[in-house]
Amino acid sequence: MKIRLADRVGQVEEYYFSTKLRQIAEMRALGLDVINLGIGSPDLKPSQAVIDRLSQEAQQEDQHGYQSYIGVPELREAMAAWYKRKFAVDLNAANEILPLIGSKEGIMHLSMTYLQAGDQVLVPNPGYPTYRSAALLAGAEVVHYDLTESNHWQPLVSDLENRDLSKVKMMWINYPHMPSGTLASASLFTDLVSFAKRHEILLCHDNPYAFILNNDPQSIMSIDGAKEVAVELNSLSKTFNMAGWRVGFMVGNANRISEVLRFKSNMDSGMFKPLQLAAVEALNQADDWYDRVNDTYQSRRIVAEEILMALGCTFDSKQVGMFVWAKIPAQYVDGYALADQILEETHVFITPGNIFGDNGSRFIRVSLCSKESVLKTALERINQWQIKQ
Repeated sequence: MKIRLADRVGQVEEYYFSTKLRQIAEMRALGLDVINLGIGSPDLKPSQAVIDRLSQEAQQEDQHGYQSYIGVPELREAMAAWYKRKFAVDLNAANEILPLIGSKEGIMHLSMTYLQAGDQVLVPNPGYPTYRSAALLAGAEVVHYDLTESNHWQPLVSDLENRDLSKVKMMWINYPHMPSGTLASASLFTDLVSFAKRHEILLCHDNPYAFILNNDPQSIMSIDGAKEVAVELNSLSKTFNMAGWRVGFMVGNANRISEVLRFKSNMDSGMFKPLQLAAVEALNQADDWYDRVNDTYQSRRIVAEEILMALGCTFDSKQVGMFVWAKIPAQYVDGYALADQILEETHVFITPGNIFGDNGSRFIRVSLCSKESVLKTALERINQWQIKQ
């Protein structure tokens, strides 16, 4: 066939959640009441002030044209002020911030800007699958580095030093870590910045979960010298319940922002202006916004932990974020086996840890993005299922 997949697409599979959502839709079409505890898509709405700002701005006649590729000044200034207030990081709003159509877009833009055939990328195992997919689509080789429960899901920099790093151009890190919910240690960011400097590696920190059930939000950009070798992605999706709005951003030194913009400006256009101004409203939320969101997630987490205990799983009570990551009982071959059985026999979908890498194969993950009543229904089903076993 003349019309066939490009080689770069042949290296990646359809995203796991894309296929699973289709399966769940098919089950529901058959009349089955499937509870989805898999995906981290906030079910709460943004602040009413954010929604009102979007509505008000959208009524204006002059708000509907093409927008700048670098976002309106008000948005970049709000992002800079937020980083200063929340992370004590100084950013130049004019040239050290690049608004994105969601931070996932930033993963692809960074990969396409810097990677090509012959380059290698350090990707965490377990970790967000898109890091791997984006690297492969850019033509680079993925080199996994291990994160393990025994080392608190943090990389051993000493082990990385012993590798052949001559072809490594980029390294992905993500703390609070998804899927394990682990925070970076006090020294980890410092060690990683030093490592990246020694080996001339671009350190890419993906940071969307900093404020969910976490009293210690961190940014790698707060480390001395980080701007020389690091960029950071952030997002309004989780913190402000705006996942479907697709508002994210990248921060880094002016050269990095300019280089990524060269690629981005050829791939998409600026965000809808009323959306940008509503994002400004979100970034200006008072501290009680974060408290209210976290109060809801904390109540849900109690039930999620009960679900996992009912399944015989164990977990770290200190993990943060909008998921609970748990080790499965020994009798199951892997996370897929437990997740598939639960879906088939109780119609509750839980994410298998395998999708994040083979170091996650003995784990499952429960999302907190369902109402407490839904989580309690899932718990009842699983308790009844256990009685019948």
